Amino acid sequence: MTGASGFLGSHLVDHCARAGHHVRALVRPQSDTTRLHGTPSVEPAYGDLGDAESMRQAVEGVDVVLHSAARVVDHGTRAQFWDTNVDGTRRLLDAAGMAGVRRFVFVSSPSAVMRPDEGDRYDIDESVPYPDRWLNLYSETKAVAEQLVRAANRPGFTTCALRPRGIWGPRDHSGFLPKLLAKMLDGRLPDLSGGKRVLVSLCHCDNAVAACLRAADAPAERIGGNAYFIADAERTDLWAFLARVAELFGGRPPTRRVPAPVLHTAVRATELLWRLPPLAARHEPPLSRYSMALLTRSGTYDTGAAARDLGYAPVVSQETGLGQLADWVESVGGVRAFVRSATLHT
Repeated sequence: MTGASGFLGSHLVDHCARAGHHVRALVRPQSDTTRLHGTPSVEPAYGDLGDAESMRQAVEGVDVVLHSAARVVDHGTRAQFWDTNVDGTRRLLDAAGMAGVRRFVFVSSPSAVMRPDEGDRYDIDESVPYPDRWLNLYSETKAVAEQLVRAANRPGFTTCALRPRGIWGPRDHSGFLPKLLAKMLDGRLPDLSGGKRVLVSLCHCDNAVAACLRAADAPAERIGGNAYFIADAERTDLWAFLARVAELFGGRPPTRRVPAPVLHTAVRATELLWRLPPLAARHEPPLSRYSMALLTRSGTYDTGAAARDLGYAPVVSQETGLGQLADWVESVGGVRAFVRSATLHT
């Protein structure tokens, strides 16, 4: 398993361990492995996606690879994104294939098929083709990596890709929800909806985990070489959801609206400034076409293929998930502890 010390990866580790599996977790030497050492049947393997030898050692004797590690930020150079998301996935695929791994499950993203100039899209299914241009390097490199994974499928080595959208839930300190909540706590998030309902699919972490575990066991002849959208059961009114999260954690719901021309000018200016290498490599931009697309475009996903081929069904409702999140936030010291990493990057 890659990404085991991260948000989704930590939940995957716990669920696999509880199900009685032995888990070998590829983690970087500098990662916080406290949870891994405290979890029975989990074996840390130190290395990273840039070190082919460490990956060869990590996959030796493994039946299934769950690959969730990636560079997911909205900043960085092409070389940084390509080395982690594309070449890192290629190295892991090669190592797994040579070691006799039988199943390779790649955690991808719907961003792989997002187009720069598209508008609202509802109930998208897997027939949507890859674009020839992307909104950012993250989207591009996830698309390229996903295609590598799908193309590697062969008898005895089953590969597939899962595309969960907007993963949220306990243990997330730096994803989209804590980042937006950090701004709402300080009254810095304007309403960017343009006065319309922005309908989106989100994916609770437990639902993403359920899909990964289903993909690890589903019949090879059904899933080999395929990609699947994964989402919660609910179609979410994004800005109403954010207002509810703000209310739940003591923030200020977005009310101040920014005129579209002003917003577009600010995005263009920011992206021009972020072409400077020192900024692009180290700092996340306050605005980007990608982040604006996620906040202003409707995008919902049809999970019928995942239900048919994987037997996927959401295991956590949005209402239950919000309750779990509130309990966890209290257990870690309150809302400021929840958003601490997000605050450092906004």
